[in-house]
Amino acid sequence: MIDLKKLNTENRNSFTMNIDTKDTFTICRIINNEDKKVADAVEKILPAIAAAIDNIVDKLKKGGRLFYLGAGTSGRLGILDAAECPPTYSISPQLVQGIIAGGKEAVFKAQEGAEDNKKSAEDDLKAKAFSSDDVLVGLAASGRTPYVIGGLKYAQGIGATTISAACCSNSAIARYADFPLEMITGPEVITGSTRMKAGTAQKMLLNMLSTAVMIKLGKVYQNLMVDVHVSNLKLQERAVRIIMAATDVSYESAVELLKKTNGRVKLAIVMHLTGADMPQAQKLLACSNDSIRQIQTDIGKVKQCSN
Repeated sequence: MIDLKKLNTENRNSFTMNIDTKDTFTICRIINNEDKKVADAVEKILPAIAAAIDNIVDKLKKGGRLFYLGAGTSGRLGILDAAECPPTYSISPQLVQGIIAGGKEAVFKAQEGAEDNKKSAEDDLKAKAFSSDDVLVGLAASGRTPYVIGGLKYAQGIGATTISAACCSNSAIARYADFPLEMITGPEVITGSTRMKAGTAQKMLLNMLSTAVMIKLGKVYQNLMVDVHVSNLKLQERAVRIIMAATDVSYESAVELLKKTNGRVKLAIVMHLTGADMPQAQKLLACSNDSIRQIQTDIGKVKQCSN
């Protein structure tokens, strides 16, 4: 038997002991008050998160990939974050990937027994050709999920970077992590329901990891998603407004720039800011690590490279 008393995610919350006797508004207030504690828990480990992000960026710049591995809610959150990266930043779906215990079926229907299989995590990683060039983020609110331990142990064994994300202290998964991240969110509103505060903390962490990584990779200019993949009418309109915000051109001019570049927002911005034609702008981006900021701050060096 597993001794759950040692996990603070399994302890009873003294502030919610009689939540079943409360009116609906009070129930909502209690849940909201507990949720307010989550951001504080994440804030306490910001230095460790930043160190992990810098390592991910370094690995991705060298051709590596980022993987999220988890079971249940944790696994689904990893898949959600990975799935949002390609349309937001125009990256390959292979660059950031989510893996869940039990496979695709577990995304929609709980496969609770799958989390106890350590070996299947290794098999799942091998199926993705996971290597020492890659980064693995193991997600487990309890910090003891066997599937996640198995994956981190395998990744560590082949020399890959490992990051653990748990919502309790001294977690078992931390033993297999180069960057152990522990967000202490405390007992849940409903005892053991880690899809609540623990899940929110993991979502916040994943948002921070992927967003900061993409910023460091030049996928963001100012606070604009300049590599957005224009795949529908809403995103087309967003792309036009991004060009307008970055260049101060009119709506009509932004539309024309977007047409010229076949929907490539970053290229449109570089063309306007530098006066370059499309082939020249492409060379400028190639010589600046695909970064508008680098073109602006070191235009002489970038132009020399692009000639």
